[in-house]
Amino acid sequence: MNAALKRVLITGSNGLLGQKLVELFSHLNTFNILLTSRQEKSVFEHDSILYIKADITRRQEIKRIIEEFEPDVIVNTAAITNVDACETDRESAWKVNVGGVEHIVQTAKLTGAKLIQLSTDYVFDGKTGPYSEVDRPNPMSYYGRTKLASENIITTSGIPYAIIRTMVLYGTGYSVKPNFALWLMKELREEKTVRVVDDQMGNPTLADDLAYAILKAIELDRTGIYHVSGPDLVSRYEFATTLARVFHYSKKLVVPVKTASLKQAASRPLRSGFITLKTQIDLGVKLSGIEQGLVILKQQVENQLKDEQENQ
Repeated sequence: MNAALKRVLITGSNGLLGQKLVELFSHLNTFNILLTSRQEKSVFEHDSILYIKADITRRQEIKRIIEEFEPDVIVNTAAITNVDACETDRESAWKVNVGGVEHIVQTAKLTGAKLIQLSTDYVFDGKTGPYSEVDRPNPMSYYGRTKLASENIITTSGIPYAIIRTMVLYGTGYSVKPNFALWLMKELREEKTVRVVDDQMGNPTLADDLAYAILKAIELDRTGIYHVSGPDLVSRYEFATTLARVFHYSKKLVVPVKTASLKQAASRPLRSGFITLKTQIDLGVKLSGIEQGLVILKQQVENQLKDEQENQ
């Protein structure tokens, strides 16, 4: 094996972002990647891509994998990201989002691996957004608290790291959990009325773009905290109506509502958003706006459908 290859361990590789990272890294001949997720099998059926079932909440399991593979970089995409589920099942949320990160950090310390950790705009209270990397976090939800706790574990650990905060992540993949865009597509395709909040502001982020930013952070050996999101600061309602137009669904099915009317378990930051100047300068990446991102998503969904039909 070529000693110059950078060894990268991707946790949560069966999730949306994990899949985008695998697609990106597997086409480059500068990386030797190992995938892990909690599922028995990888969604990728390539013999050339190594996969080991692993749960980051099991300390010995993840420790053994890191020690044997000896990665230069660990990209941790494994997390519970369902905000309301984190609020109602706090034990599971802490176990994965904080305990799992602790396990990775402990072994990374021994092996000298660098950690790329994914985080969120939910570490902020959403009162004075958009936010830069130097703004003071103040999470409103338990999900936000778990992600901030994991950030603090990493920043005080002494290991080399990059924390990538993102928001309103959307995209498609194999058997991925429904994200906002996929949920909208399903409901609108079935001509169901959707109630979408018009008072939550954020920057929708195409998963493919986020994966590319992570690649650049690794290639350029960047450390510190980065805000990575799309350039358009819009309400969820505006994103939904744009999706309806791009996908040729009826915009009349999208009904604007206020966040308070949904009576969700967890509080949401309303005036969120990211200032991404540091990402643009340090990583040299500029992400897709919602129009461009949704056109890319539409093409990907059509290609996926075609592949599924051909493989039947």
